[in-house]
Amino acid sequence: MMTASVNSGASALAEGFLTAYPAEVARIAELWDSNALLELFRGRTAEQGAQLLEHLVPEAAARVADGLDSDQVSPMLMRLDPARVAAALGRIDADRQQRVLAHFPPRVADEVRELVSYPANAAGSLMDVHVATFRQDAPAGRVLTLLREGKSPGATGVVVVDDEGRLSGTLDAVDVALAQPQTPVGTLMRGAPGRIQALAPREDVVDELSRLKLTSLPVVDAEDRVVGIIRHDALVRALHEEVSVDMQTMVGVSAEERALSPVAFVVRKRLPWLQINLVTAFMAAAIVGFFEDTIAQVTALAVLLPVVAGQSGNTGAQALAVTMRGLSLREIRLRHWRQLWTKETTVGFVNGVGVALTTSVAVYLWSRSAGLSAVIGLSMVLSMTCAGLAGAVVPMALVAARQDPAQASSIILTTVTDIVGFFSFLGIATLLLSSL
Repeated sequence: MMTASVNSGASALAEGFLTAYPAEVARIAELWDSNALLELFRGRTAEQGAQLLEHLVPEAAARVADGLDSDQVSPMLMRLDPARVAAALGRIDADRQQRVLAHFPPRVADEVRELVSYPANAAGSLMDVHVATFRQDAPAGRVLTLLREGKSPGATGVVVVDDEGRLSGTLDAVDVALAQPQTPVGTLMRGAPGRIQALAPREDVVDELSRLKLTSLPVVDAEDRVVGIIRHDALVRALHEEVSVDMQTMVGVSAEERALSPVAFVVRKRLPWLQINLVTAFMAAAIVGFFEDTIAQVTALAVLLPVVAGQSGNTGAQALAVTMRGLSLREIRLRHWRQLWTKETTVGFVNGVGVALTTSVAVYLWSRSAGLSAVIGLSMVLSMTCAGLAGAVVPMALVAARQDPAQASSIILTTVTDIVGFFSFLGIATLLLSSL
């Protein structure tokens, strides 16, 4: 009876420690062999499992995702940020990924799949996801044991990360083998670590390795967390491939078009977008035509109209560029829409106020009309605020509609900024016509 009571108390104590200190448990458990690590997770609730997975390095989390039944591990993973899920699932085979993601809500599963995949010309497409990853305080003896158990027997590099999973450095497996068993691997690192963003073009990989004279290069995500490593054989292939980032789609030119493409092919690809652009130009012209009487009475409005449209267009283009970059580098997802829209609207308003003050003073010195200065100042603030919002809304709306944001964002944004700029300027001028 006494023994049963002691065992029960010890079990309750262990469960309490696990719940109260998941980070400490994860730090210890990730150095266990796969069987012991999986045993820790079997029978856990989804909430308990998620707490542990949250603190494991991606390599250990991948062993759990690969070893547990998908109907047990999926509820645990669903409670994590999709980026962390992708870091773990990206290290297991595609069939296993799909079995795990089959239990996820469709929208979350699609986001994870997108995070796991990389464009053909990106660094992520060259990397080996089976990378040996350990914390700085992991003892060399235990690291060597796990390297022998690993899935990449030909790998010779070890990646060291901090407590947040961010890259600290790299070292050779030979250094681990020669070190004393209790030596922390963090003390074996030499020099500042090289790294490359997962979505960086392949030519950047070649440049970085040439500059640093490395034979392998860690690949990191937008938060500097390690997602893989590019090894020498992949780099040799990259050296023989001519890769360039295709920005043609931003202006409605087909991604398939080349400098010497046949004329018929080029016309077929470009003409539809030119026709769409023509329609949008007529829409903006219709706004100007609507206020024809106002312009006839105050001809100075026609002189100043391009100023408002130009500033709102530039504001929208800045917001669009930042949003497109964030989407391309996966720094932002659709769930970040509220934060992004609020930020860009606020920035547009503040910049609008600053530009409006300068413009109003310049217009007053030119026209000696306080009314005209007020009109252009108010319209500048309104149009630049709307342009900042549009620059963030347009690409995210296209992503939500499952369309390529690079293909049409620029044309749609130009239409919006022109219409808003013309309408705000001429509309306010019409309301304040008596003071002009």
